[in-house]
Amino acid sequence: MNHIAGIQQKLIEKGLDALLITDEKNQRYAAGFPFTDGAVLVTRERAYLITDSRYIEAAEKAVDPCVTVQLFDGRRPLMARLADALRENGVQRLGAEEQKLSHGAYLAWQKRLGRELLPAQEILTGLRASKDEEEIACMIRAQRISEKALEETLPVIRPGMTEKEVAAELVYRMLRHGSEGNSFDPIVVTGRNTSLPHGVPGDTVIRPGDFITMDFGSLSGGYCSDMTRTVAVGSATEEMKNIYDIVLKAQLAGIAAARSGIPGKVIDGAARKVIEDAGYGEYFGHGFGHSLGLDIHEPPTAGPRGEALMEENDLCSAEPGIYLPGKFGVRIEDVMILRADGAEVITKAPKAELIIL
Repeated sequence: MNHIAGIQQKLIEKGLDALLITDEKNQRYAAGFPFTDGAVLVTRERAYLITDSRYIEAAEKAVDPCVTVQLFDGRRPLMARLADALRENGVQRLGAEEQKLSHGAYLAWQKRLGRELLPAQEILTGLRASKDEEEIACMIRAQRISEKALEETLPVIRPGMTEKEVAAELVYRMLRHGSEGNSFDPIVVTGRNTSLPHGVPGDTVIRPGDFITMDFGSLSGGYCSDMTRTVAVGSATEEMKNIYDIVLKAQLAGIAAARSGIPGKVIDGAARKVIEDAGYGEYFGHGFGHSLGLDIHEPPTAGPRGEALMEENDLCSAEPGIYLPGKFGVRIEDVMILRADGAEVITKAPKAELIIL
């Protein structure tokens, strides 16, 4: 999988001769190879992946023939390889990832290459927002891995276990079912800690009558999954059941409003209204959802300040929550594909009723 042709078309549209790619995720998106420790250069006619001896053999086997793989080493450093490619292709206007490079690194690249770098992050940000079928397939595979892990972990959960132990069970099962790693550090919290949207798994022990919130994700082909389920252990109070029901209704309202071509804030607003009408608006502090792909958080976003239009085939999370400080919290999260006529939810884990273990 590579996206060289799309990048080359954008170079023409933006009046650039080439794009220098230094961010690892953007390199993978462009050339289809996950490791370089070097650089990817895309010109209007050619593409180069320049890497060192650790990855050269794997890169030569993995990348498409449209990408020229070159070795850099002490005799032929990275900058020399890049300078040759720039000269051979007559590159004058060179774009770079101004949002991924530090100010110091940006200036250093300019000095070493002897030319001005032009801001061009928007090329990759825009292309990566709309996923192709191969990317979507990777994300669905990652989601199925996470669902298997959850299905196997739920029967294991019991009073006396710690948050860390539940997190370990999820991670082990994701890896066992083929995950390449965690798409982010898993969030597993119980009891009062469930009011912390991004709580860190600790030594807190699960007790009968507690909520447990599990937010986690797998990787497949480098692409992320993301899901959250909140369950109860042994029993749940009427208040707990009511809050769960409100969050579920809010999520379904946001999903029903979701489609490509509208600002993310419209999707967020549909869900937020349900929570506000129920009297819990002040306890929903984050946005309804975020896009994801090679990174767990990508633009555009479906939040209250999401002005950017959602993209066709953008994969976006749907994760409203209510968090009552000192008591408990509930979050339910799926991932959906945005189409012109609505949203397709790819998450299949049960949520229609509060699960009581």
